[in-house]
Amino acid sequence: MSSEIALKVENISKCYQIYAKPQDRMKQFFYPKLQRIIGKQPTRYFEEFRALENVSFEVKRGETVGIIGCNGSGKSTLLQIICGTLNATDGSVEVNGRLAALLELGSGFNPDFTGCENVFLNASILGLTKAEIESCYDEIIAFADIGDFINHPVKTYSSGMAIRLAFAIAINIEPQILVVDEALSVGDELFQRKCFSRIEKIKQNGATILFVSHAASTIVELCDRTILLDSGQQLAMGSPKAIVGDYQRLLYAPQEKQAEIRQSIQNFY
Repeated sequence: MSSEIALKVENISKCYQIYAKPQDRMKQFFYPKLQRIIGKQPTRYFEEFRALENVSFEVKRGETVGIIGCNGSGKSTLLQIICGTLNATDGSVEVNGRLAALLELGSGFNPDFTGCENVFLNASILGLTKAEIESCYDEIIAFADIGDFINHPVKTYSSGMAIRLAFAIAINIEPQILVVDEALSVGDELFQRKCFSRIEKIKQNGATILFVSHAASTIVELCDRTILLDSGQQLAMGSPKAIVGDYQRLLYAPQEKQAEIRQSIQNFY
């Protein structure tokens, strides 16, 4: 992978097996093997759900790329595969640099550990040594600004406090690649402004940012390019303003017109 490329996603697909009944899972494990042995066509006891299908793109160093799409379009699944918390069915991901991610509230946290203990746990998962964590520990605690709760178990935190701590860790370890999945929507307005200000600073320092949001204005304001996903497929990639316009056109279209609009977007790009 070129040194100018921070992230390369190539033909990523994710397929889930959906079983109507629990016993069908057991049947799928045993029966097809037996049927092959005796020369019969194997029976399939599940339906396939393709959450992603052949998604490919590259993100350059220092670039901020947004991902937008309706609920169920595959945005979060894609980010989980990029971050390594979910395996793809097909395809590959290459990451060139230290990656920090905000995917789900408190992901990487042990609920029985205190906030302080989880700072060390979460930062070590992100690849920092104990000395590196200690050097940025005070900044993390100050940014999270959750008071005495930093010494309480994370299971006693509200969702807002959990995301404050998670974000404080992610942006204070000097990530080369920052991945954010709609996580900031749970914070209050003051904290959101604080977070976006820090994201802008990280961007100015040359970090690569992959950003998922339903907020069109945020995508247009922060991103250099934007990807439009729909039903697990990559419809388009281009300027944020144009892609957000296509997303809104698809979002608000009558159901009978959606297939036509979807095809026109694919044909244009």
